[in-house]
Amino acid sequence: MHKRRIGALLVAVVTALLVAPAANAQASLVEVAPCDDARLSKPFAPWLDVANYKLAPGGDFERGFGGWTLSRGAAPALGSEPWGVTGKVGTRALALPAGATALSPATCVNAGSPTVRFFARSTGGLLPLLRVDAVYRDGLASVAVPVGVVLPTSRWQPSAPMLTGSVATAALAGGEVPMSLRFTAVRGTWQVDDVFVDPYSRR
Repeated sequence: MHKRRIGALLVAVVTALLVAPAANAQASLVEVAPCDDARLSKPFAPWLDVANYKLAPGGDFERGFGGWTLSRGAAPALGSEPWGVTGKVGTRALALPAGATALSPATCVNAGSPTVRFFARSTGGLLPLLRVDAVYRDGLASVAVPVGVVLPTSRWQPSAPMLTGSVATAALAGGEVPMSLRFTAVRGTWQVDDVFVDPYSRR
């Protein structure tokens, strides 16, 4: 049963990614209001993105890594994106040596949570590559959906907006679904900071 549900979930996510413009056009037919009371801000306004975002749980890394699952050498590091988009410049970031992964705590998303953004920089290695997946829970099982990659950049830079596939996954889950983000250093070493989810709200 779980295999069938996960298979259906994956097919629906892929379909949603292929028809995202049409899905967005029908946003009034599905739940798009923020599904929690997280504080919203416009952290990417300096880069002409005026959407509201919520900080992913523990996404600034300033209060430790509670709830994060760190594997294969992923660890806290000194450093921070220099713009202070959370209100002040921090002192901590996530370090990912080659092959390392970090899975965030889950956050509530729905059809109105179309994208994620964060800050990253490559700190060494040949042709560094960082992969990001959205991990959705389905009972005791989970499915990982690739949402994007980050190419080498020696300076802190905001990522491009990455589609989460939440339109389909939330619809299958009855309107809301828990989503975690998994960062994987495919090649080279990386640092990640200030991870945000777009809850669509424009208030």
